[in-house]
Amino acid sequence: MNINELKSHALNIRRNIVKMVYDAQSGHPGGSLGCADVLTYLYFEEMNINRDNLNTTNRDRFVLSKGHCSPALYAVLKERDLLDEDLKSFRQINSKLQGHPNMNYVAGVDMSTGSLGQGVSTAVGMAIANKLDKNDKRVYALVGDGESEEGIVWEALMAAAHYKLDNLVVIFDQNGLQIDGNVEDVIGPLPLKEKAAAFGCNVLECDGHNFEEIDAAFKKARECKDKPTVIVAHTVKGKGVSFMENNYGWHGKAPNEEEFNIAMEDLKEVK
Repeated sequence: MNINELKSHALNIRRNIVKMVYDAQSGHPGGSLGCADVLTYLYFEEMNINRDNLNTTNRDRFVLSKGHCSPALYAVLKERDLLDEDLKSFRQINSKLQGHPNMNYVAGVDMSTGSLGQGVSTAVGMAIANKLDKNDKRVYALVGDGESEEGIVWEALMAAAHYKLDNLVVIFDQNGLQIDGNVEDVIGPLPLKEKAAAFGCNVLECDGHNFEEIDAAFKKARECKDKPTVIVAHTVKGKGVSFMENNYGWHGKAPNEEEFNIAMEDLKEVK
């Protein structure tokens, strides 16, 4: 798939993220918009996943550790034609598309997440299971940089390195913001690269909105043997929507009608 095709999918995903949160008048648009390009690359280029293998173990798996960014996951599953549910049902009573993804309700959701930090441990368990089963499929997890303040993230990475899980890629979505403001002002987790390396990981870095750099990072990750890979993806919270970009106030807030119309105008065409 070429870069323009990936950009087009990412744009559709961003539109649906905004529509879902607006329709529900609830949700987390900022981080969802920020990770849209990485998820687009994962599902359209990197991961072995399709309708035929969706309900089997014979495919790659993805854990959205930052589970509050479920709009991004649902939107990419829909764009990839892996989701049957109507996105308009997001966060509605009795809907399968709840604010935090539930693996018991939605095919393609590999782990129920929302309690921050636990997704990495789950992904480590999946990667160990694949090794034991001689299953060559890979496991991916996306972690927020605010989420990286959780100690369980680092315990999981230590275990991943100990068990030489070269079938595991953990992506840090580093936008520098969390619900209360700048991550460095809350409880600074930086430097992520040096810490991940010290825990025994193969560490890469990319612009999380540049598909060439994303592509290069994931290809290098596949070349690494006997170590898990951590990719630090530098992103912009609220990417694509002018008034949401780099504004932590849009971590978990729905736009009103006027703001929705501005957002959809911002997302009118590939830039």
